[in-house]
Amino acid sequence: MELMQSAVQTHVYTIYFFLAIMLFNLYSVTRERNFIVLAKRLKFMTPLYHLTNAIVIYTGTIVAFYAKTFSFTIALMIPASIFLLVIEIKRYKKMRVIKHDQSELQNDFFAYSKKIYTIEISVIIAVYIISKVF
Repeated sequence: MELMQSAVQTHVYTIYFFLAIMLFNLYSVTRERNFIVLAKRLKFMTPLYHLTNAIVIYTGTIVAFYAKTFSFTIALMIPASIFLLVIEIKRYKKMRVIKHDQSELQNDFFAYSKKIYTIEISVIIAVYIISKVF
């Protein structure tokens, strides 16, 4: 039983850390006006983002298999995690092709990434709310 408790705690704390990374990235996109500085910061944060998402998926899998039940909440968390993975990859791919002299694309990226991070945070909050209801 102690294994299950530590897996649940690790899962929950990792989700909090995952949300903190998203909030930091949203804050960075909102406050930073220099695209090059922002791109370097997000390039540094992207592997941390994906590592944290992988830990969330891994610990969630351990908890789900140990519980031996498949609930609506688990069915919702799987596509949410995959969605967060894919949407962040798309954001990164869009960022990495923008050159330092393409100011119009840089401005478009600021708006795009604000929208992406808002969607990511909304997904985490929605999954949390739905998991408490069901």
